[in-house]
Amino acid sequence: MPIFEYKCSACNNKFEYLHKSSTKQEDVLCPVCNSNKNRKLFSSFSANMKSEANSSSGECANGNCGLPANSCASGLCGLN
Repeated sequence: MPIFEYKCSACNNKFEYLHKSSTKQEDVLCPVCNSNKNRKLFSSFSANMKSEANSSSGECANGNCGLPANSCASGLCGLN
């Protein structure tokens, strides 16, 4: 089930909501004021992959994994 971010049009509260596949946007209620007048926000996501290849002591840190050294694709750009 994906998590979406919403902003309530009634009280400007920002909140996250865990969606079931059958949930309609009208069914999402603000946890502060219980309004259903909410706007879905665009948000970024993060994938956290732990492995030797993308750790600072792994092959990518040495430039041996086929990815540019210290690139975000290698997990070493500081954004992960």
